[in-house]
Order: sequence, then C-alpha cells, then structure tokens
Amino acid sequence: MEKHELVIIGAGPAGMSAAIYGKRAGLDVLVLERAATGGQINITDEIENYPGVAHATGPEIGDMLKNHALKFGTEFRMIDNSKVELRGDKKIVITKKGGEENEIEAEAVIVATGAHFRRLGCEGEAEHIGQGVSFCAVCDGAFFEDLEVAVVGGGNTAVEEGGYLTKFASKVYIIHRRDEFRADRAAIAQALANPKIEPVYNTVVEKIEGDGMVENLVLKNVKTGEVSNLAVSGVFMFVGQEPDDECVRGLVKAEKGGWIITNDHMETSVEGIFAAGDVRSKYLRQVITAAADGAVAAMAASSYINEQLHLRSTLLEPDEVKAFFYSSIDQSQVKLSNAVENCAKAKGVKVPVIDGYRNARMTEKLGLTDKMPAVATIKKGVVDKAVTLTNESEIEKALA
Repeated sequence: MEKHELVIIGAGPAGMSAAIYGKRAGLDVLVLERAATGGQINITDEIENYPGVAHATGPEIGDMLKNHALKFGTEFRMIDNSKVELRGDKKIVITKKGGEENEIEAEAVIVATGAHFRRLGCEGEAEHIGQGVSFCAVCDGAFFEDLEVAVVGGGNTAVEEGGYLTKFASKVYIIHRRDEFRADRAAIAQALANPKIEPVYNTVVEKIEGDGMVENLVLKNVKTGEVSNLAVSGVFMFVGQEPDDECVRGLVKAEKGGWIITNDHMETSVEGIFAAGDVRSKYLRQVITAAADGAVAAMAASSYINEQLHLRSTLLEPDEVKAFFYSSIDQSQVKLSNAVENCAKAKGVKVPVIDGYRNARMTEKLGLTDKMPAVATIKKGVVDKAVTLTNESEIEKALA
C-alpha cells in the first residue's frame, strides 16, 4: 500500500498553506485535489484583502499558492473523490479517479476541503458569478462603491451582510421570499433602521440579466405573481453555505450542518486527523483565516507525526523496553515522573517517560490507561508486565 507521512485533502488556501508548512517541516506531503487549485477563490474576480497582495484575481492567488508549494517539492494528485477510514490505528485515505480506486496510508491527514455556497439556481446566476454575482460581502463589497446592490436571503447572514454592504453601496435591497426576515430581532431592527436598506418581501429572483456585468434582476412576487425588474449592479447570495465534509462525514465530530469541530491545534475528535479552513466550525471564512488554519494544522500534524514515530521506535519496535506511563494532568503523577527520571539516571538505565494523557491512543492500545502511573515492560510491542506505582519508594524496585 502507498504510504505518506502527511496527506492533505483539498488544495485551497488552507491546503496550500498546510503543504508549504508541512514540507518546510521536513514531511513527506501529498495533496489531493478534485478541482482547480485555490478552491472557492477561483470564483472571485478580485481579491484585495489578502495582506501583502494589494490586488489579484482569485485564480492568480491560487496559482501563487500552488507555485509556492511546488517550490518545496509538494506532490499533487488530481482525484474525483476521497474517503478517510480507520483500520485499527491506521488512517487510510481511499481515492477514486475515473474507474480506479487507490488506498493511501497516512501518518496524519489534514481535511482542507472547504465549503460551497448554495445557489439560487435561477437563470443567469452561473453566468454572472464573478461578474456581479457574489457570495461574500467582505470579499467584494468594496467593488460596489456608490452603486445599488441586492442581497438575497432572510437569515442572520443576509441581514447582517446587507448592513455591512451599506458601508459601500448607495442602496441595498434585501430580497426575501417570506413576509418577514428569519434573522435575530436585534439584527432585523438594526437593518430596518438603516436608511440605505430597503426590504423586498414575498419575492424571489427569477432571472439575472446583464451584458457582462449584472445590470438587472427579474423578480416575482410569490403572493401576487407580479413580475418586475430591479436595476442593480450586483447581487449577493446568502441562502446558505455547506461544508464539503464528505470524506470524513460520520468519522469526526461535527456541529449541526456538518461543520467539523476542532480545537486550537486544528485537531478533530479523531487522533491524527486535522481540519483546516472553511470546512471547520469557525467565525470567519476568508482566504487569510484559511491560510492561518493550514499553517497551524501542518505544524500540529508535524508534531503529532514526529511523536508517533518516536513512540513507535521507542515502545513497539525494540525486543524489550521498560517505560513509565503517567498523566500530565495529575500533579502527583507528574511528580512521580520526575522521580522516575532521576532514579533511572542514577541507575544508569534508559527508561522512556511517556505522557499517557497526551498519547492516549498509544496508552489505550497497550492497555495501560487504567494502570497509570505504571512502569511497563514491553516485549516486541506487547505489554508483558505493568506495575502501578503509588509512591516514590516503589520506583527503584519497579525499575529493577
């Protein structure tokens, strides 16, 4: 079976950042991607809020990210789809390309698959993406200075982003299919108090028109059936966003909607699987936050991989080894670990001291979780004997 130290699924800003940091950390990195490098930024015509890049198109940023990763020798592979499985303590990434299926064993996996915006599906929408149709007010709002725009949606995102757009646009129409917004009361009150915002209730967008850029929306009142035109220079779609979490769906913990839950190290609920970028549960989804996530995930993965390789060579590969296992969240056990190190040093013997709390999977695999603090004799990867310590006076005998 093909093996890699770090497999990154997704080649958007999070995945590319992870690849760069992973390669610089000396890891063997494979990036799997099923579309153009850059992810969602490829549908953004202009980006001017990525620090250090005053102005560039989304595809240009994508190319810069890929070229940067290639500079360090990152391996890329195009696939149709992927799925991550656990087989014992091994992480297997199953990929499909055409009719062929391949399996890759990874020491660590970073899920950087991103998310996608729900589309209305109306006529003219797809043709005008990047030409007046946008899914991100923060990304594109400044391009509509002193112009009239429309927002489609009635939830918190639509109402709040509509308010944000008034910083630039001369007028913002918020189009909603119901007779009132679904957002929080405070958000609604703030929006309706803004003189630049005009709600358009009981209405859907039937068609988006424009020669090149957006020029007009064809609207339909869902109650009366009346069709009308609304001249705008842009339309922002906020009818929902969904994570592209299929490769780990049901494997890692996620919140409602599928957004993957991680800690500050980008670690998921499954040891050795990390998540970064828009697929993760987070406050802000932007190029810069995705790139930051990727950097953190790669360094956390590097630390994890090095630790696992060390544990494997220290505990599982030798014919026989005696090691001390303790929990770093128990101060009495931490004190015992220091005493064990001092005793081993005095006796001139090598006794690995393993934090069983931090390395819970390895400790569980060896069956030592409920025996800590303990000195374990391990023969060819199997615990032959484990002595639980209750005080420092027992250390010397346990190490004999």
